[in-house]
Amino acid sequence: MTTTITSQDLQAKFQTVFGEKADHTFFSPGRINLIGEHTDYNGGHVFPAAITLGTYGAARKREDKVLRFFSGNFEDKGIIEVPLENLHFEKEHNWTNYPKGVLHFLQEAGHVIDSGMDVYVYGNIPNGSGLSSSASLELLIGVIAEKLYDLHLDRLDLVKIGKQTENHFIGVNSGIMDQFAIGMGADQRAIYLDTNTLEYDLVPLDLKDNVVVIMNTNKRRELADSKYNERRAECETAVSELQEKLDIQTLGELDLWAFDAYSYLIKDENRIKRARHAVLENQRTFQARKALEAGDLEGFGRLMNASHVSLEHDYEVTGLELDTLVHTAWEQEGVLGARMTGAGFGGCAIALVNKDKVEAFKEAVGKRYEEVVGYAPSFYIAEVAAGTRVLD
Repeated sequence: MTTTITSQDLQAKFQTVFGEKADHTFFSPGRINLIGEHTDYNGGHVFPAAITLGTYGAARKREDKVLRFFSGNFEDKGIIEVPLENLHFEKEHNWTNYPKGVLHFLQEAGHVIDSGMDVYVYGNIPNGSGLSSSASLELLIGVIAEKLYDLHLDRLDLVKIGKQTENHFIGVNSGIMDQFAIGMGADQRAIYLDTNTLEYDLVPLDLKDNVVVIMNTNKRRELADSKYNERRAECETAVSELQEKLDIQTLGELDLWAFDAYSYLIKDENRIKRARHAVLENQRTFQARKALEAGDLEGFGRLMNASHVSLEHDYEVTGLELDTLVHTAWEQEGVLGARMTGAGFGGCAIALVNKDKVEAFKEAVGKRYEEVVGYAPSFYIAEVAAGTRVLD
């Protein structure tokens, strides 16, 4: 696992960059999704957890109206300065469009942000890995603003502002799962979330002698440029076709039998496959919660496997890299289940692996992946963590 970064480390970095002490330091986690993929924008259930990999921040309020951002991950870009009154998307402002979007929507919601700030961020989530580095940054900036400007924010409102930023500032038509998991995460708990109603339960995550191993393809995935929006549009079209006979707004409202009975209304084979995945994945997520609460980790693992098969064949968002990792993981001793996590098209997969078998697992899967793909994957142990917070 990567080394934990302390508040002292962040203060030292902040002082080096900005020449003064930060007012406060912060941490915002990444997330994995245990099961329930591409269900969040289809009105279904998801089952994510916040993790100890994430985005760190240090910030200081300024007297003037200048925002200054510096990323330890993009040091070559230096300090990016933005006037507080110019919170518009600008391609040349690179990663700072995420903070700008959050601040823009906070202001739009009536919160007073009347002076600038200096912000240092550093993330140890692999960039473009599908572990939600963008949502982690959005929630980090929200909590920084909340602390520095003494805003009275409901955490769910901040989660929604993160999603607004993604959808309407960055232009990615994603659901609310990532921001919700990162903002509402709890130590050693997974979040069982109904994305339609935003009702949720924190479910104890007792993996017994097993750990979640994140397998990074090291193939970058750019959500805005991927086929993500295309998949969403296919599902929305399928819903409109089903509405000829069914009073539904989302695929998440259907069980397997209702879908089976009315799938003839969907006029295109690909749309049938996309919709079938959304419906069945929602049912798998419900079953996965029951398995976890019953301590049935073998059953939970089988549902993970089934999820990947559906994502591979019906939703078609996996590809050579993810399939090689997951199919090889299935063959290893001590593995209860494995699947891609995140939107797909590269990024990461996860496997539920016996603690004693992790090293052998990494060696075997890494060797096979390199033979097939031509370069090495990376592995991390996902420890489940609390949500975005002030460190000091």
